[in-house]
Amino acid sequence: MTDTSDKAASSPPSGLAGMQASLRALLATLMAIFQTRLALAATELEEEKQRLLATMAWGALAILLGIFALASAAVLVAVVFWDSHRLLVLSCLTLLFAALSAGSIWQMRRLSRASDGLLAATLAELEADREAMMPRSKA
Repeated sequence: MTDTSDKAASSPPSGLAGMQASLRALLATLMAIFQTRLALAATELEEEKQRLLATMAWGALAILLGIFALASAAVLVAVVFWDSHRLLVLSCLTLLFAALSAGSIWQMRRLSRASDGLLAATLAELEADREAMMPRSKA
């Protein structure tokens, strides 16, 4: 009788082993969910970085073309009193650079307003996960 009582005391009951296996499976599932959400956050951060770089590039182009427009306008004022066709050419160049600068500013503003917010998809998925884990009350 002593042998059977020692074996029963040293081995865990089968219910506890099943609970440990369930807990491990739950933990593995939670880790997989966390890993997926982390990958989504990394993807969103990369997209935000690309959008920010594009916005900065368009902003730099707008500044450069604005400087060209101002330089052309200054030259235009200087040659107002010169002969006939120089005025038309410089006017066209000034208008061209000003239009390109305005287009660059428009593109920069469009890109900066296009964002839904930092990590919006990740936050939405986490909210959906939270709602899925909340107990539903019977109404």
